[in-house]
Amino acid sequence: MSTDPFDEKAATWDADPQKVERAGAVARCIAASVPLAPSTRLLEYGAGTGLVTQALRESVGPVTLADTSRGMRDVIEAKIRAGRLVDARVWDLDLERQPPPDAAFDLIVTVLVLHHIHDLRSVLTSFATLLAPGGHLCIADLAKEDGSFHGADFDGHHGFEQRALTADLSAAGFTDITFTDCTELVRDGRRYPVFLSSCRR
Repeated sequence: MSTDPFDEKAATWDADPQKVERAGAVARCIAASVPLAPSTRLLEYGAGTGLVTQALRESVGPVTLADTSRGMRDVIEAKIRAGRLVDARVWDLDLERQPPPDAAFDLIVTVLVLHHIHDLRSVLTSFATLLAPGGHLCIADLAKEDGSFHGADFDGHHGFEQRALTADLSAAGFTDITFTDCTELVRDGRRYPVFLSSCRR
């Protein structure tokens, strides 16, 4: 039996209009922040069901979607078979525990994933390894919050403070680091801002 909590959520993930709307908002922020072209090789890390990549699909070249959840990957693979995601491949990849594959990308996107990652600097360094020179990393994630978003049992990051994340990105070799307001999450009547940070290798 799977222990990944996202496995059981995967089948109905896209049925939530807020998730689809949020993916579209993040994709628009990315398109406004970094150059996209038909030759752009995209990796979405922690892709879920691939909603952000779907929203960017017509603006980029070949896409790779990586997620540790078997359920999420199953949904992506069904989209590929149905022709809803073309020129796409799927990876089971956990950069906290695995070395970066021998591949190169022009753009890496990760959305609401980094606050779940403990060894942040290692993952950011792997992103830098995977990016071609001049390639871009786009991170959409929670701004620093009081811990109420996930609750007391959550052992990840309670969002990110810009100065601290900038230091981590710089240590991993990234430059031209910017932050913009992107969208928000609403949970139990509270609103949690989501930023987009873009940077260059």
